[in-house]
Amino acid sequence: MPAVRRSPTQQALVWLLALACLYTLYFAQTLVLPVVVAALFALLLSPLVAVFKRFHVPRTLSALLLLTAIGVPFTLLGSQLAEPAEKWVKRLPELSAQLSNELDAFGRKLSPADVSSSVEAEPEKGFKLFGWFREEAPAPAMASSASSDTGLSDRVMQGGMEVMVKALGATPAVLAQFFTFLVLVLFMLIFGPSLYSTFIQVFPQVRDKQAATDLLEQVQRELSRYILTVSLINTLLGTVTGLVLHLMGVEDALLWGVMVGLLNFAPYVGPIIGMLVLCLAGMVQYGPVIDALLPALVFFGINLVEAQFVTPTVLGQRMRLHPLVLMLWLILWGWLWGVVGVLIAVPLLVCLKLAADRMHLLQHWVKLIESPI
Repeated sequence: MPAVRRSPTQQALVWLLALACLYTLYFAQTLVLPVVVAALFALLLSPLVAVFKRFHVPRTLSALLLLTAIGVPFTLLGSQLAEPAEKWVKRLPELSAQLSNELDAFGRKLSPADVSSSVEAEPEKGFKLFGWFREEAPAPAMASSASSDTGLSDRVMQGGMEVMVKALGATPAVLAQFFTFLVLVLFMLIFGPSLYSTFIQVFPQVRDKQAATDLLEQVQRELSRYILTVSLINTLLGTVTGLVLHLMGVEDALLWGVMVGLLNFAPYVGPIIGMLVLCLAGMVQYGPVIDALLPALVFFGINLVEAQFVTPTVLGQRMRLHPLVLMLWLILWGWLWGVVGVLIAVPLLVCLKLAADRMHLLQHWVKLIESPI
């Protein structure tokens, strides 16, 4: 069947529609984000609810049991991490002051006033014809240097305060989105299958009813397998990292293990952030010495083994994603929805790729995403 060629007007309309969807996702973040995350979570749990349904367990009861089984361990883990996280939050002003001092010292080294004063100070060892004028010359240089250093540290402190104020201001919206997410997941697990079946039967645009039903089941099954596999790998990564850091005597090893496990859901970006945080934690505990880099180096080695051997072996070639396409996708969703967008970017890409592959749509894009390295 020959490919259908679009006219320039049709191509322009397609690009305008894509841009409209993109900016709708950006500006309607508070509305769309809980719905998308809830849909991915419901797709993950739907096969388990179907298994309970075969044993005549009502969907309402099975959905509540699954959400409770997932929520209770996370709640217990959160209670264990609350104290070390609160300790690090309280140490943020101290760390900010240390960073400001380091920046002040760095600014003094780069200050042009210091260079000029040092150049002017050399002739004082010999002939002092302009000694009357040199005695007062260093004062403006010191003042300018001090003002530049103070300005640099003040900007850092101001930036840190702005971040904290924004985080506190966003807390009510985040809580509202979280409760909306829970309610949506519950309703999607209970009433979603019946609504989808009615949609398949009623809408005339869906010609092959059985193929549409099979498509949803296949996407649910493969997406659940992918997310569960990645979750187990990241849990193992966090556990091994936390255990090794604990044996090394690193403070709050459990907190760092959970952190790197969560960040690993965002390939490439998450491990880099994890290494930077571990470098900071090492410098706080050991000081500015070479030993401060050991926690980050240990995590780098563990993550290297996981990324190069464990994950490709377990997932196989069917879930292969090209690194460049994946990085661009992460940047896009990070710009759209921030941290949450980065964390859900890979499952969303896998879901779209599976759906396009099963529906035989956008085959060129599917091959591009799966292209070998």
